[in-house]
Amino acid sequence: MSDKKTKTRERILEAARDALIEQGPVDPSVGQVMAAAGLTVGGFYAHFDSKEELMLEAFRQLLAERRARLSAIDSSLDGEERRALVAAFYLSRKHRDRDIQEHACPIPNALNEIQRLPEVFRQVLAEHIELMTAQMVDRPEDIDKAFADLALMIGGLALARALGNCELSDRILRAAKSAVI
Repeated sequence: MSDKKTKTRERILEAARDALIEQGPVDPSVGQVMAAAGLTVGGFYAHFDSKEELMLEAFRQLLAERRARLSAIDSSLDGEERRALVAAFYLSRKHRDRDIQEHACPIPNALNEIQRLPEVFRQVLAEHIELMTAQMVDRPEDIDKAFADLALMIGGLALARALGNCELSDRILRAAKSAVI
């Protein structure tokens, strides 16, 4: 693939990642993604076979970024300390309000739609959950706690985002954050 084609593909993927965070994997149209990338719809099929292929690759990239961020946490911290740090970021107002767009989690907006997408989306999500929780524990017997914490964080963020910037939303973030540990 030429350098120009590679750069164009990355622009499309960047726009798709942003759209996925904001709208989930189903709602954004190819036209919206291409317009956000500063390109015309006509060039889309030179890079991807379908919108599903594009959104799946964007989803994979976003989830890999989440795991890389967790890997960057100080390895001398124990599992509880790592989960507490993850919760502090994940259940923050900035994350709820997407003030940190490049690091926002796509899962809360994608969960409702994944069941209507090809099985490979569920497989990618399952793999992510297994890899993410493995990074959140020191001992295999703590994996169920990590699953529960992850579910609480995703659910708490989804509720807080649905409510928007209000006191109840803030309370949900605080309550979920205090329950993780």
